[in-house]
Amino acid sequence: MAAPGHAVVVGASLGGLLAARALVGTFAEITLLDRDSLPAEPAHRRGVPQGRQVHVLLARGRQVLEELFPGLGADLYRRGATPVDLHGQVHWYNDGHRMRPARSDLTGFGMSRPLLEQAVRERVAALPGVRIVPECEVTGLTATPDRRRVTGVRLAPTTGLGDSLAADLVIDAGGRGSRSPIWLAELGYPTAEQERVEVGVTYVTRRYRREAGQLDGMLGVLANAMPGRPRYGVVAPQEGDRFAVTMAGILGEEPPVDDDGFARYAASLTAPQVGELVRDGKPLDEPVRMRFPASVRRRYERLARFPAGYLVFADALCSLNPVYGQGITVAAGQALLLRRLLARDHDRLARRFFRRAARMIDAPWSIAVGADLRFPGVRGRRTLMVRFVNAYLARLHAAAADDAVLGAAFLRVLNLIDPPARLLGPDVALRVLVGGRQRPSASSIAR
Repeated sequence: MAAPGHAVVVGASLGGLLAARALVGTFAEITLLDRDSLPAEPAHRRGVPQGRQVHVLLARGRQVLEELFPGLGADLYRRGATPVDLHGQVHWYNDGHRMRPARSDLTGFGMSRPLLEQAVRERVAALPGVRIVPECEVTGLTATPDRRRVTGVRLAPTTGLGDSLAADLVIDAGGRGSRSPIWLAELGYPTAEQERVEVGVTYVTRRYRREAGQLDGMLGVLANAMPGRPRYGVVAPQEGDRFAVTMAGILGEEPPVDDDGFARYAASLTAPQVGELVRDGKPLDEPVRMRFPASVRRRYERLARFPAGYLVFADALCSLNPVYGQGITVAAGQALLLRRLLARDHDRLARRFFRRAARMIDAPWSIAVGADLRFPGVRGRRTLMVRFVNAYLARLHAAAADDAVLGAAFLRVLNLIDPPARLLGPDVALRVLVGGRQRPSASSIAR
């Protein structure tokens, strides 16, 4: 039974919805505030500009969402989402090498972002004590006279809820555009250290009719960029018998949005299946472009002072390069963490949450930033370990063209099932060193 109390979540996109789910059972009332008008059916909206781009739910993300919302996977399937064996049904091209496919238990979902968000929002809205308020803008925080505790949020006058809303806990899930640094500074708190890796990603997505025989019978394609060829390509299934094709470039490399340029860019990728689909497929809409300037991590766990009654969550805490598809999974993991912490007690919640969340973020951050630092134009500290790991992964990708066990090991790390150190274990390292000439079943690595 929930204890008396009111929690406010700023932002009702996936991060905010996941935060609200974590609060159920602890707070009697939970209010989500969002600046957008929220659609009654799956639809793109202004507050989620990335919603038109490809979204694939990683295996770990699918597991956590199912734990938070039992039956969600079956619901998504009924609505048209496509389960995908991420090793056995996807063409993977890493450093120009096509990974050897093999059946696995790494199951993801292909669907549009609006479908996933709608399904989750409906489930959160049905939870006891939850209220979702659209078209409501938060302008700042309220606090005790000594400013040691946040007591609620200030609201824009047009919201209809008054000029403020009191709360025992406020969570900022406002995404990459988080205003927490400004709001906290207004209360006299220092700015958290920020790590920023400029990647200059531009990605363009177009949807095509999904037909039999495309992609050589597979359900997806992923062609990673590499030094000298800073171009990515992804094909993923969506509801409504569609394939979404996303192409991306970094550091000023931009996919064109005209038909001929889009087709030429697709044909230039290391995965020929992308070019074939664009050349022969039937487009259903016009290409849509979006830019992502930098991965950003805010180190709130390093602050000596932080107000009680306040947390920063999901992309507002760490926004990762979207080409690696980790954001939803990382936010879902934070929701599980928050639920566990609240089940114990509320004492020093911010310090406990930020420290544990930082450890959780370490792995996806190292994966994304380490991969980005392969490109000479990306500024950042290339430690001896970063250089070693990137050289090692290049050899692993070459060997994985013949050795499905290595492909499975890599995908389990990429899907945040196993820690990155798993790839340096003696069983994997030996296979990399000998070039992957042995070919036992990929299932032997999934323990």
